Amino acid sequence: MIDSPEKRIDKNAITAWRTTGILFGLLWYSIPVIPIIAHINKDAPIWIVILSVIVAITLHIVVGYVFPVVRWKRWKYEVTEKGVDMLHGIIIRKRTMVPVNRIQHVDTKQGPIYRKFGLSALSISTAATTHEIPALDDETASELRTLISELVRQAREDV
Repeated sequence: MIDSPEKRIDKNAITAWRTTGILFGLLWYSIPVIPIIAHINKDAPIWIVILSVIVAITLHIVVGYVFPVVRWKRWKYEVTEKGVDMLHGIIIRKRTMVPVNRIQHVDTKQGPIYRKFGLSALSISTAATTHEIPALDDETASELRTLISELVRQAREDV
Protein backbone atom coordinates (compact mmCIF):
# COMPACT_ATOMS: atom_id res chain seq x y z
CA MET A 1 0.00 0.00 0.00
CA ILE A 2 1.30 3.44 -0.90
CA ASP A 3 1.84 5.73 2.06
CA SER A 4 -0.79 8.35 2.72
CA PRO A 5 0.14 12.02 2.19
CA GLU A 6 1.34 13.64 5.40
CA LYS A 7 1.29 17.42 4.90
CA ARG A 8 -1.66 19.34 6.26
CA ILE A 9 -3.19 22.55 5.06
CA ASP A 10 -2.84 25.64 7.26
CA LYS A 11 -4.65 25.57 10.61
CA ASN A 12 -6.13 29.02 9.82
CA ALA A 13 -8.35 27.11 7.40
CA ILE A 14 -10.58 26.24 10.36
CA THR A 15 -11.18 29.90 11.17
CA ALA A 16 -11.66 30.85 7.51
CA TRP A 17 -14.11 27.99 6.92
CA ARG A 18 -15.93 28.83 10.15
CA THR A 19 -16.33 32.42 9.02
CA THR A 20 -17.69 31.25 5.68
CA GLY A 21 -19.94 28.67 7.34
CA ILE A 22 -21.34 31.17 9.81
CA LEU A 23 -22.00 33.79 7.14
CA PHE A 24 -23.60 31.42 4.66
CA GLY A 25 -25.23 29.52 7.51
CA LEU A 26 -27.51 32.49 8.04
CA LEU A 27 -29.43 31.14 5.05
CA TRP A 28 -30.53 28.19 7.22
CA TYR A 29 -32.82 30.62 9.02
CA SER A 30 -34.96 30.84 5.90
CA ILE A 31 -36.21 27.32 6.77
CA PRO A 32 -38.53 28.52 9.58
CA VAL A 33 -40.02 31.37 7.52
CA ILE A 34 -42.78 29.31 5.91
CA PRO A 35 -43.85 27.60 9.16
CA ILE A 36 -43.85 30.98 10.94
CA ILE A 37 -46.04 32.52 8.24
CA ALA A 38 -48.30 29.44 8.31
CA HIS A 39 -48.55 29.71 12.11
CA ILE A 40 -49.44 33.41 11.90
CA ASN A 41 -52.21 32.49 9.45
CA LYS A 42 -53.36 29.74 11.88
CA ASP A 43 -52.42 27.01 9.35
CA ALA A 44 -49.58 25.40 11.33
CA PRO A 45 -49.16 24.43 14.97
CA ILE A 46 -46.46 26.06 17.08
CA TRP A 47 -44.49 22.80 17.40
CA ILE A 48 -43.70 22.92 13.66
CA VAL A 49 -42.33 26.45 14.08
CA ILE A 50 -40.22 25.39 17.07
CA LEU A 51 -38.96 22.29 15.26
CA SER A 52 -37.98 24.30 12.17
CA VAL A 53 -36.09 26.84 14.32
CA ILE A 54 -34.25 24.00 16.10
CA VAL A 55 -33.33 22.45 12.74
CA ALA A 56 -32.01 25.80 11.46
CA ILE A 57 -29.93 26.41 14.59
CA THR A 58 -28.54 22.86 14.53
CA LEU A 59 -27.55 23.10 10.87
CA HIS A 60 -25.93 26.49 11.45
CA ILE A 61 -23.85 25.10 14.34
CA VAL A 62 -22.81 21.96 12.44
CA VAL A 63 -21.86 23.81 9.25
CA GLY A 64 -20.26 26.75 11.06
CA TYR A 65 -18.39 25.00 13.86
CA VAL A 66 -18.15 21.22 13.43
CA PHE A 67 -17.50 20.71 9.69
CA PRO A 68 -14.51 23.11 9.47
CA VAL A 69 -12.57 21.16 12.11
CA VAL A 70 -13.39 17.76 10.61
CA ARG A 71 -12.63 19.03 7.09
CA TRP A 72 -9.23 20.36 8.21
CA LYS A 73 -8.35 17.07 9.93
CA ARG A 74 -9.21 15.11 6.79
CA TRP A 75 -7.24 17.23 4.27
CA LYS A 76 -3.69 16.04 3.47
CA TYR A 77 -1.43 16.51 0.50
CA GLU A 78 2.09 15.75 -0.71
CA VAL A 79 4.10 17.07 -3.65
CA THR A 80 6.80 14.76 -5.03
CA GLU A 81 8.72 14.44 -8.27
CA LYS A 82 6.04 11.93 -9.38
CA GLY A 83 3.07 14.21 -8.81
CA VAL A 84 0.67 15.83 -6.40
CA ASP A 85 -1.07 13.45 -4.01
CA MET A 86 -4.24 14.70 -2.28
CA LEU A 87 -6.43 12.99 0.31
CA HIS A 88 -9.64 14.60 1.56
CA GLY A 89 -13.29 14.05 2.35
CA ILE A 90 -15.46 13.95 5.44
CA ILE A 91 -17.74 11.00 4.74
CA ILE A 92 -16.34 9.76 1.45
CA ARG A 93 -12.53 9.82 1.40
CA LYS A 94 -11.12 10.80 -1.98
CA ARG A 95 -7.48 10.28 -2.91
CA THR A 96 -6.20 11.89 -6.08
CA MET A 97 -2.76 11.62 -7.63
CA VAL A 98 -2.04 14.17 -10.35
CA PRO A 99 1.05 13.04 -12.29
CA VAL A 100 3.57 15.80 -12.95
CA ASN A 101 3.65 15.06 -16.69
CA ARG A 102 -0.14 15.74 -16.90
CA ILE A 103 -0.07 19.15 -15.22
CA GLN A 104 -0.56 22.07 -17.60
CA HIS A 105 -0.53 25.00 -15.22
CA VAL A 106 -0.66 25.90 -11.54
CA ASP A 107 -2.48 28.90 -10.06
CA THR A 108 -3.03 30.40 -6.64
CA LYS A 109 -6.18 32.25 -5.74
CA GLN A 110 -7.61 34.17 -2.79
CA GLY A 111 -11.06 35.36 -1.96
CA PRO A 112 -11.73 38.05 0.63
CA ILE A 113 -11.99 35.59 3.53
CA TYR A 114 -8.81 33.72 2.59
CA ARG A 115 -7.02 37.06 2.15
CA LYS A 116 -8.08 38.14 5.67
CA PHE A 117 -6.50 35.01 7.13
CA GLY A 118 -3.38 34.99 4.90
CA LEU A 119 -4.46 31.92 2.96
CA SER A 120 -4.42 30.91 -0.70
CA ALA A 121 -5.81 27.97 -2.64
CA LEU A 122 -3.49 26.17 -5.05
CA SER A 123 -5.20 25.14 -8.28
CA ILE A 124 -3.60 22.42 -10.43
CA SER A 125 -4.94 22.07 -13.96
CA THR A 126 -4.58 19.19 -16.40
CA ALA A 127 -6.14 18.88 -19.84
CA ALA A 128 -9.25 17.26 -18.37
CA THR A 129 -9.63 18.49 -14.79
CA THR A 130 -8.68 21.04 -12.17
CA HIS A 131 -7.73 20.04 -8.65
CA GLU A 132 -7.39 22.33 -5.67
CA ILE A 133 -5.50 22.27 -2.42
CA PRO A 134 -7.40 24.76 -0.25
CA ALA A 135 -6.22 27.01 2.55
CA LEU A 136 -2.44 27.01 2.33
CA ASP A 137 -0.63 29.93 3.89
CA ASP A 138 0.41 32.43 1.20
CA GLU A 139 4.11 31.57 1.39
CA THR A 140 3.57 27.82 1.15
CA ALA A 141 1.15 28.25 -1.76
CA SER A 142 3.69 30.37 -3.63
CA GLU A 143 6.51 27.91 -2.92
CA LEU A 144 4.39 24.95 -4.05
CA ARG A 145 3.34 26.76 -7.21
CA THR A 146 7.00 27.37 -8.04
CA LEU A 147 8.04 23.81 -7.07
CA ILE A 148 5.32 22.17 -9.17
CA SER A 149 6.15 24.41 -12.14
CA GLU A 150 9.82 23.36 -11.85
CA LEU A 151 8.89 19.67 -11.60
CA VAL A 152 6.69 19.99 -14.70
CA ARG A 153 9.49 21.76 -16.60
CA GLN A 154 11.98 19.03 -15.63
CA ALA A 155 9.56 16.25 -16.60
CA ARG A 156 9.10 17.80 -20.05
CA GLU A 157 12.85 18.19 -20.55
CA ASP A 158 13.42 14.53 -19.64
CA VAL A 159 11.03 13.34 -22.35
